[in-house]
Amino acid sequence: MTRLRTFEANRYSIFIILLVVFLIASFLNPNFLSSNNLFNVLRQVAVITILAYGAMTLIIGGMIDLSAGAVMAFAGVASVMVYKATGSLLLALLMGILVGVVCNLVNAFLVATLKTPAFIVTLGMMLMARGAVLELTHGQNILQLGDFIVVGQGNLGWLPIPVLILIILTVVIWYLMNQTRFGRSVYAVGGSEEASRAAGIAVERVKYQAFLVNGGLVGVAGVIFMSRVNAGLPNAGIGYELQAITAPIIGGTSFSGGVGTVAGTLAGALIVGVLSNIMNLVGVGSYVQQIVMGLIIVIAVAYDVFSKRGKKKTTILKSGGRDAAAAPPTASALTASEGEGAR
Repeated sequence: MTRLRTFEANRYSIFIILLVVFLIASFLNPNFLSSNNLFNVLRQVAVITILAYGAMTLIIGGMIDLSAGAVMAFAGVASVMVYKATGSLLLALLMGILVGVVCNLVNAFLVATLKTPAFIVTLGMMLMARGAVLELTHGQNILQLGDFIVVGQGNLGWLPIPVLILIILTVVIWYLMNQTRFGRSVYAVGGSEEASRAAGIAVERVKYQAFLVNGGLVGVAGVIFMSRVNAGLPNAGIGYELQAITAPIIGGTSFSGGVGTVAGTLAGALIVGVLSNIMNLVGVGSYVQQIVMGLIIVIAVAYDVFSKRGKKKTTILKSGGRDAAAAPPTASALTASEGEGAR
């Protein structure tokens, strides 16, 4: 009974924290609860949350993407250029997604096929994507986008279109991670690549799929961002990869892989968005905001490492010996852990 209560407390603690942050923000500044401000927060959070879903998928699978911000800018500017040339929102969206997918396909090849660490690969892609978009635009912003702003600034009734897109993608990612073989395989690969191979999972294919999902999400985020700011900005997205990583980590995604939820990532993104918004409202400088976000990342990762270390010690003590603790998981144990991780 005690173990069950502890599990439930850990499971819902992120939502309690979100509620507390929301209440504190409402007390610090009465303008926080205004409808205009809340809708502005939702529009801002939409881009970060979409990026965070991609980061969550990779982190659960034991990987990371440091290129999301630069690729988002590349994809967004490419979509703007296509719209300026054709006047088609559909073609512009498809171009943004295509750029995101192609960049992540390169990442996947280097990580999954050539066995290069994801940290190094995506760091290189960050520099290449940023250089490519600056070369493409000669460092100049693209203005006068016309109806392109509908994607980022328009409403469907009372609901902002970016929020509608976020809701749709939340459902899609939840389904992928919880109801498909792909999702279960991502949890398994992040938990243990060796055990996943023993269970018959094609680890390299799963990594490719995870990067492609991330690429599609980054492309959509780029289109929404450029539409929201009503310009094609080659320097956009600087630091966004860190916010995208912060949200799932705050939401309980383990930096060592194998653990994480879509709901937790959404809550983490909302916490980041609300904190950023309230710091702007009370006049906190941008430099101080970076310090605060950095501290949040460090605390979240340190807590994850500490909690995992405590669980490992408990497991070793219960196993009654080193051999039992060190024994590799069987295929049946992997299947069970996949189900537990997905939940």
